[in-house]
Formats: sequence, structure tokens, C-alpha cells
Amino acid sequence: MRLALVILIAALAACRTGPPAAPHPLTPLNAAEIREAVRIIRPRVPETARFSILALDEPPKEIVLRQIPTPRRALAILYDAPSNRTWEATANLDARRIDRFQEIPGVQPMVTGEDAARADQMVRADARWQRAMEARGIHDLNHVVIVAWTAGYFDIPGTQQGRVIRAIPYYSPGNTRNIYAHPIEGVVAHVNLTTGSVIELLDTDRGVPVPSEPAELAPLFNAPLRLSPAPLAITQIDGPGFSIENGEVRWQKWRFRYALHPREGLVLYSVGYEDAGRVRPILYRGSLSEMVVPYGDPSGGWFFRNSFDAGELGLGINATSLKPGVDCPENCTVFDAVTADPEGRPVPLPHAVALYERDGGIAWKHEEEARRARDLVLGFVSTVGNYDYGFDWIFHQSGSLEMRVSLTGVMAAKAVADGSHDAYSHLVGKNLAAPHHQHFFTFRLDLDVDGPLPNRVVEMNSVPVPTGPANPYGGAFQMRETELRTESEAQRNLELSTSRKWIVINPGARNPLGHPTGYALLPGENAVPFAQPDSWVRRRAAFLNSHVWFTPYQAGEIYAGGNYPNQSRGGDGLPAWTAANRTLHNQDVVMWYTMGITHNPRPEDWPVMPVHAAGFQLVPWGFFGRNPAMDLPR
Repeated sequence: MRLALVILIAALAACRTGPPAAPHPLTPLNAAEIREAVRIIRPRVPETARFSILALDEPPKEIVLRQIPTPRRALAILYDAPSNRTWEATANLDARRIDRFQEIPGVQPMVTGEDAARADQMVRADARWQRAMEARGIHDLNHVVIVAWTAGYFDIPGTQQGRVIRAIPYYSPGNTRNIYAHPIEGVVAHVNLTTGSVIELLDTDRGVPVPSEPAELAPLFNAPLRLSPAPLAITQIDGPGFSIENGEVRWQKWRFRYALHPREGLVLYSVGYEDAGRVRPILYRGSLSEMVVPYGDPSGGWFFRNSFDAGELGLGINATSLKPGVDCPENCTVFDAVTADPEGRPVPLPHAVALYERDGGIAWKHEEEARRARDLVLGFVSTVGNYDYGFDWIFHQSGSLEMRVSLTGVMAAKAVADGSHDAYSHLVGKNLAAPHHQHFFTFRLDLDVDGPLPNRVVEMNSVPVPTGPANPYGGAFQMRETELRTESEAQRNLELSTSRKWIVINPGARNPLGHPTGYALLPGENAVPFAQPDSWVRRRAAFLNSHVWFTPYQAGEIYAGGNYPNQSRGGDGLPAWTAANRTLHNQDVVMWYTMGITHNPRPEDWPVMPVHAAGFQLVPWGFFGRNPAMDLPR
């Protein structure tokens, strides 16, 4: 009887439990799904084809919002080097079939490690390159490290067809780890991987010595070390204050999902805020759409350096493992991710994403009444070549959502003679100068303020009132609101003189004061591009022409520089979509915001750059009837 009772209890428990819940439609692919996608797709392409991207094929937005059941699908981009062909494939994981298979002519997917390895072999076998090393007194070529750079596009003969990259040498004797401190200046190989030829070999500046001073980052090379600061313990004796249910993060009235995309890096989904017993939508999808780093040195070894780090190299696939107490606070929770290698094999990314609470300073205060704030931070770090970028989405109890980008890593430097430098760079070490450059980050923010429809775009400008009868003492100013009704009207730049801001409102939803609810963009540090408007980098990165763009939502319009920026000639992405000049009035509105940082190097940035942080905020603007943090307990 006891055995029968145990069996009965187990059976009842099984009935209550039922089959495992289906994953949310925005849940990233797991390792098993990656393997299944490869099994479905692989027979359709040559054995030599490699996977450039393999990720979740996100269901259409309306399907997700209406909670309509939809099959799990994987989207793959494949490239075959021998034939120089590219395909897109969509695998239906539930039906175990191909739903879409299409060749995309004339495009080049992201640069891979295989490209770099092949270029390395080709360059080392080139007699001209060998002579260039000999001319600089470098006889053991095993001490030379060749770094691949994206080539961009400059209408140079031999580059109109095929897969092209640039190869740059560094001297690395012994156990040198910071190779960027020892550039072999004036030597750049222009390589066409498709034809198997070195198109051009730049060999200049033979009289410039290879910098020899060590610039290692380990403690041994930076002694004597300062005294350690007093211990600072961060503890949460009851565990973290957030919870995760079926992939949804819940914390202090916030609700959201996230994924680590191989190209975009950290992506936010379905961000909402609980208010009066319901979760009000704010942001359907937020991510870094593209970034570009143009250098300002016009010399032969530098003019082409303008990497599109997301679209050409991939931020998610270059995510680094985070160590609690170092890369994030001791109390952080770290989560693994998974991506696919060129063969399609699942590659675990351990501890790729951090989630943690931190002290947020004073939330609000007046006289004896005050409250302390708490923030929730979701972040990851991507190491793309010599630079390291940290991206943190910061959730504030006040209803504000902040993006913080942290720039660090090793600057790209060039060798110079006699400790001199030109107007395009600044001396940072002995025989080392770092060229001036800029970092641009373009974010795609699919705002759903109290729902996707109807949303409108309003620009706010504060302007002084002329002295006169209405302003006898000269101190008055007004804030003027102007609706931006079309895509061409909504290509706008920052304006310090008017403290310009933009707000997305929902005229169909009203706050307790009777005003439309909204969320506004509060910009932070920014810059304008210095490359000429007709330069190739500006043609390819036309999204830099305005700080903000607004578009009506359209599935597939994700990447500001187009789906395939590698070697593109420009015209793709935002400039192509907005040429239709679609209406924004009462639409599902997407905001595109570009943040720029002009980096004029200084000695204090060497040998590794202290973190430089910049960002922006999305803040409630009439979304609530009063300060939503008034309910914080003492």
C-alpha cells in the first residue's frame, strides 16, 4: 500500500507538472537547436561553406505581441570561400525543414579567424614582404605577428571583386603579449583572398625603428605597486533582488528579456514597467545596431582603418568571460551564452553576461526625507582586436533606462622616429604615436510607449524670449514642441544652444494630468564625424549624417549600415529605407541614436586606456503622473 501510495503521488505530480513549457519565442538558440539547424542546412551548401552567423530567426513583432504560436527558426548566413558565394538560410526547427534558402550575390559576410589565418600564410609567402622585414633587420619571421584588418572600400583596382582584407605586422620577440606596442611601421599587405593574391604591398618608412620599450600590462612590468585600498565587501545575505521566470527578468517593477546576439551583442526585449497592477510596455527591442571607428591619419598605412566592429567583426561572438569582483562586482550573477563556430558547432561563451544590483546614490531628498536608490545592471564586454568595449543597460527605480558604454583596451599606435609626431597623432611612448580617431555607436531603439500604436515623434527646443514687454528683464525662455511627421523631417542633430531633445509619445494614452504619455531621449557626450561627407567611410556609414533618425517599424530593418557592411560601397540601411520618406504620424516608431566619441590620445591612455564612459538615457516624460520612486521604502 505504501508503494502504491508513492506511485499515486508521483503520478498526480506528473499530471500537475505536465510537459515542459515551450520556450518564449525570443529565447536564444541553445546548443541542441544549433546542431539541429546545421543538420538541416548543411546539405544545401558546399562542404567548404562556413557559417558566418547562426542565431535565432526572431518571429515578427506582431506575432510575439499577440502571443500567436510560431515555430522555432534559425537564421544562418553562410560563405563559401572557393566560390566567393554567400547564402541566407532559415531552418524550421519544429518541422525540421528549410523554410528559406537564398543566395545573396555581391556581398561579403563578417571577417573571420579563417580569413586572418589564410591572409597570414599568403603574406608570409610573399617575397616582397620578406624583403621588407629583412630591410628592417627582422630575420626571424616567427617573431612577427600579422593582424588582419577589414579593408573597407576605396575603389582601388583589384578590390572590386573578391574578399579583401589588410594585413599589418607587429614585432613580438620572446613572451611579448602587448604586440600593439611594437608596430612595424610602413608595411601593409592588401590581400585578395578570393584570387589568392597580394594586390599591393606598402613598404615605406624603412628608417622608422620598431619601438622596443615594453608596454606589458602584468604587475611585474608596473612595479612598484601601490598599497591595496581598504577592503570593500558587497554582500546580499538574502541573495539577489531580481528573479528570472522563463527567461524574463523581474526587478523593482521592471520586466524585460535579453539575448546575446553574435553580431549585435546584448539585445533587450519586451521592456516594461509595472504600474497600478499592470506592466506598461516601453521598449520592444533595443540593441547596438552598428558601430564604426574611423581613424584620422591619411597615410598609406592608416587611411583604410575604419572598422565596422558589429557588422564586420561581430560583438557577441567576441564576448569575453566576466569575473565577479573584477569585471563586475562581487555580487554579480554571470550567465553563459552559446554561439556557433564557422563549422556550425556550438561554442559555449561562459560567463558572458552579468546581472547585478548596485548602489544608485540618492534617489531623491528634501530636508529630512530622503531615499537611497538601487540600480540593476545588465552588461557584457566585447574584445574586438585591440579595443575592449563594455555595454551596460542600467535600470533605475525612477523608470529611466540608461545605456553606458565603457571604452578601454590598447590604442592602435604607429612607430615614429626621434620621438616626433605629426598633426594626425599624439606621442604616447618612446617612438610611439597614437593617431586621432573617433568611435561611433548607433543604437536601434524600437520604442512601444504604452503599446506600439499610435506613437508620434516630438522634438523639444528651449529658446530665449527677446527682451520686451513680454520679457522686460530678459530672463525668460520657452520650450517649443514640434512634431516630426516624416522620415526626412526626423533626421536631426544635437543642438546645444536649444538643449534639443526628442520624445516619443502615445496620444492614445493619457497620464493623470491629461497629457500624452511619452519617453524622451536624453543625450550625453557626442561628436560629429570629421571625415568628409563624400569620403568612402561616410558613404558606407551614412547613418553618421544625423545623430537621430526615426523610422516606422518594418521587420528586417535592423542594421543602420545594411546587412552586409563588409566591403560595402554605401547606400544601404538607413539612407535606403528613409528615401521613401514614410510617415511617422501615429505609427509604430523606431528611434536610431548615434553617439560619437572623439579620441585625441594622451600619454595617460598608454599602455592601456583607462575606462572612458559615455552614454544616454531614455527617461519617462509624462509616462507617470508623478515621481514613480515616491514609493521607495526608507
